[in-house]
Amino acid sequence: MTARSARAISSIRALCEEHLKGRYRLEVVDLYSRPQLTRREQIVAAPTLIKRLPLPLRRMVGDLSDRDRVLFGLDLQDARR
Repeated sequence: MTARSARAISSIRALCEEHLKGRYRLEVVDLYSRPQLTRREQIVAAPTLIKRLPLPLRRMVGDLSDRDRVLFGLDLQDARR
């Protein structure tokens, strides 16, 4: 696990606990041990967050430290902020 991946996991867990407590499922996947997922899930960079529901499906790449961008990507904040 890279430092960037560790930051991404920590960031998304904190945001989910704050905004979606008890209403989310987070699956962390090691792409080195499951490389077949890169093709199936169309992952071109790591770390990648894939939000499946509610639709639309969205992908976010990076350490997820830009809180406003992540909240907007998860449909938890308006773009105006």
